[in-house]
Amino acid sequence: MASAVMKLALVALICIVVAVPVAQAITCGQVTQNVAPCFNYVKSGGAVPAACCKGVSNLNSMAKTTADRQQTCNCLKSAAGSIKGLNANLAAGLPGKCGVNVPYKISTSTNCNNVK
Repeated sequence: MASAVMKLALVALICIVVAVPVAQAITCGQVTQNVAPCFNYVKSGGAVPAACCKGVSNLNSMAKTTADRQQTCNCLKSAAGSIKGLNANLAAGLPGKCGVNVPYKISTSTNCNNVK
């Protein structure tokens, strides 16, 4: 009887472990894909495309942990450094234009290790 209870407990534990989703880290590919619609705006201004704001909002929602936010920050810095003609003020103001509260300044000088 004790052996049967032990087997049942083991099966239940395996089911719980298998059912718990594995956390996926945010990749720079995901960051770039989400902010790509913003590239023309951060270079030349004008109206912020709806797809840009959707991407900014999506990224903010994806970055749930400190590690996610730091990774997103580093990826944004890398992406910003690769955009020729980037207007740093437009990039920094983008979350506000989209109504998204990002807990750090979007800037190539941001220390992403300090992002919480």
